[in-house]
Amino acid sequence: MKPKPFTYLRPDSVEEAVQVLALAREDARILAGGQSLVPMMNFRLVEARMLVDVSGLSPLAYIRENDRAIEVGAATTQAQLMAWPSLGALSPLLSAAMPHVGHFQTRSRGTVCGSIAHSDPSSELPLCLATLGGSVVLVSARRRRVLSAAEFQVGMLATAREADEMIEAVRFPVRSAGCGYAFAEVAQRHGDFAICAVAAVVSGERVRLGVGGVADRPTVREWPRLADGEIDDALNDFAWELGGTDDHHASAAYRRGLVRRLGRRVIEEARTCLS
Repeated sequence: MKPKPFTYLRPDSVEEAVQVLALAREDARILAGGQSLVPMMNFRLVEARMLVDVSGLSPLAYIRENDRAIEVGAATTQAQLMAWPSLGALSPLLSAAMPHVGHFQTRSRGTVCGSIAHSDPSSELPLCLATLGGSVVLVSARRRRVLSAAEFQVGMLATAREADEMIEAVRFPVRSAGCGYAFAEVAQRHGDFAICAVAAVVSGERVRLGVGGVADRPTVREWPRLADGEIDDALNDFAWELGGTDDHHASAAYRRGLVRRLGRRVIEEARTCLS
């Protein structure tokens, strides 16, 4: 299938892009990498009368450490983040998750902010953003605002972005001293969306676990320090709280089992990496 006819616009600046969004609102969509948006348009799951292509805007093509966070601009590809020399040192969780994000070909075009904007509950980057307590920078002709991951991700493929706003950048907090990090997922094949993905941040006092692919958005739970005998009970309760459903990929019962098994694995792995 092919998308319905649309107008293509390649603005020369962020200011021009947001002015277009202010006028077109629901009729316009931001295009950066297009690895999620274009297939959805082809299947007529999304309609856009205008595509505003920001991939060529150099002010949005950056990765930098900013106020104890890795800030990634809207034109930065997943491959560029994965190859960033400081990634492993500053964010072990992102470093572990990035090889699971799509495939080599899609990472070369797909953007980090595009994945966050798409907000698929089975996608790795929204899960990392939620687990790390990251944030999203939104800009419009009216204002610039920053939303936490919990405020931004509101449901299945749904966010708090308003029609005249675009994501300017996303911010992933850098590693904290005394914390260990781990990531794992199960997918039908490596690089596909996860049937279940889990991310853990563990310190001497707290255990924080994020789960994707089960509920309608990445879901995070935090517990006080868990003894070995308490982990399984905590994970079992969390698995049932997530309320997974059956689909053609897996049953809800299978997903609950993955939350228990993968959850224990990443918690134990993160504990071995305490720094």
